[in-house]
Amino acid sequence: MPAANRDSTSTQYERLRAEIVSGKLAPGAVLLETLLSERLGVSRTPVREALVLLERDGLLERDRRGYRVRMRSPEELLEIYEARIALESTCAARAAARRSAYDLARLGHLGREARAATDPARLLELHAAWHKALRAAAGNATVIDLLERLDSMLAVYDVDEPTLADQAIAAAEHERILAAIEAGDTEEARRATVAHLDRAREARLAKLAATS
Repeated sequence: MPAANRDSTSTQYERLRAEIVSGKLAPGAVLLETLLSERLGVSRTPVREALVLLERDGLLERDRRGYRVRMRSPEELLEIYEARIALESTCAARAAARRSAYDLARLGHLGREARAATDPARLLELHAAWHKALRAAAGNATVIDLLERLDSMLAVYDVDEPTLADQAIAAAEHERILAAIEAGDTEEARRATVAHLDRAREARLAKLAATS
C-alpha cells in the first residue's frame, strides 16, 4: 500500500474513531462508505479501510447497508468490564513488583494534580492519565493495547461527566492503589484496583440504566 494511502487510512480511522468514542456517532448509527467519503472529502478506499479497522476494534458491526456503530447489551458491557478489571488489576500487581522510581513519581504527580483540580473536565483528563500511567508502569505493551481497545468500547456508553464527588472518591482509591505499589504489595495493589474498577462499573451501569 502506498504511504499516502496508509496515511489517509490512518487519518480517517482516527477521525471516525473520535466521532464514535465521543458519541457524535451514536450506537446504532449507520455508516455508508459513499456518504462518508463525501463528508470527509477523501476517496472511498481509505474510508473503506478505516471502517474495516474500526470493525476489528469492536466499534462497528456489519449492516446490510454497510456498517453501523455497534450496540452492546448490558451483558456485553459487563463482559468488557470484567476483561478490563482482570487486565488492569494485573497491571497494578506488576507495577508493585517493578516499582520504577519514574513510574511512582508520575503516578504521585498525577494524583496530587487531581486532588488540587476543581474543573470536572480536567479531573476526567487526569483520571484517564493516571490509569495510563498505571498501565505503563506494568511494562506490557500488549496489555496496554488491549486495555485501550476496551476503553474505546466503554467510552461509547459514557452518559455524562462524573461529578466532583465521584472524582474525589476515585482519587482516594488511586491513592490506595499507589500506596500498595509503593510498598511492593502486589496482592493489595491487585485488590485495590479490582475494588476501584468494580465501583466504577456499577456507577456507569447505574447511570446508563437511568438514561435508557
